[in-house]
Amino acid sequence: QLQFVESGGGLVQPGGSLRLSCAASGFSLEDIGVGWFRQAPGKEREGVSCINHSGSITDYADFVKGRFIISRDNAKNTVYLQMNSLEPEDTGAYYCAAESHGLCNRDPNDFGSWGQGTQVTVSS
Repeated sequence: QLQFVESGGGLVQPGGSLRLSCAASGFSLEDIGVGWFRQAPGKEREGVSCINHSGSITDYADFVKGRFIISRDNAKNTVYLQMNSLEPEDTGAYYCAAESHGLCNRDPNDFGSWGQGTQVTVSS
């Protein structure tokens, strides 16, 4: 199983920023696409953003376009999600997952292995 360790979550006021990190555990990210997902209490997990293995292709859900930026540093074996202009609706547990074919995919139904996630709470 390809798993990650997510970090960087926390409590932030509306309008604030956070940067989440997704560090690969025990494998190289070089050929792996990565998706970021989130799940709010009582709601289904939803895709937030994704990036292909080289970083040349990214995709965002409409509700984060223009606010979130996904990036990767293969040398550090880590993918990042810079979250700006945070809103209370962004509150939830954020997860990343590996796409073993190296593609950009943010459909949570295509992923079966999840880490512990990192909690993001946007509140005043």
